[in-house]
Amino acid sequence: MKIKCVITDDEPVARKGMKGYVEKVDFLELVGVCEDAVALNNLLREKEVHLLFLDIEMPYINGLELLQSLPHPPKVIFTTAYEQYALKGFELEAVDYLLKPISFERFLKAVNRAYEFFKTTPQPVADYLFVKTNDKLVKVNWKDIVYIESLENYVSIYTAQTRYIAHITLKSVIESITDPGFIQTHKSFVVNAAKITGIEGNVIELGKVQVPISRSMKETVMEKIVNNRLLKR
Repeated sequence: MKIKCVITDDEPVARKGMKGYVEKVDFLELVGVCEDAVALNNLLREKEVHLLFLDIEMPYINGLELLQSLPHPPKVIFTTAYEQYALKGFELEAVDYLLKPISFERFLKAVNRAYEFFKTTPQPVADYLFVKTNDKLVKVNWKDIVYIESLENYVSIYTAQTRYIAHITLKSVIESITDPGFIQTHKSFVVNAAKITGIEGNVIELGKVQVPISRSMKETVMEKIVNNRLLKR
């Protein structure tokens, strides 16, 4: 089990120290580092996050205020120099409340507590993603996506009716996929296996659209499709 986490702190030294701690724990996966709560708010709209390492006193909006504004916040471990917020932190059902300077021993105790929580509590899986396109966040259901194409510094996400252009990398999209029916066929393409209508040579047919299968990926792609592994829900 990997716990996807984000560090948010306005102090560079604190961010660096926490990042080093996270990298030592094999069940933690760092998916973002933010300088303030505003940046975190933006990140949460684009990525799946299970756990926040969240400072409280930050510019613009503090960590407590942000957490209270989220309709479905991730679990949180507060990391702060101010003990007076502890009661409020636990009222918000924080996993733990760490006072700076934070030792690795104390950090490990907190993340082990988080691990036990996630191990015993089933977590909902998002069946959609938010795509920022034309300065607007658009909700796209995974089941509606036919394929995704990488083009330099952006991706095109195709549904049967619409093409969404987003200035993100294909790698970041792949990391956020929660539907097991998606498969990367080429360094520039990911397809929804449920939308495949045929395969001929090194080409996958998605209705009238054709997507290539790279030579290096063909064996893996064909094995998964022929054995129907990805289509089992």
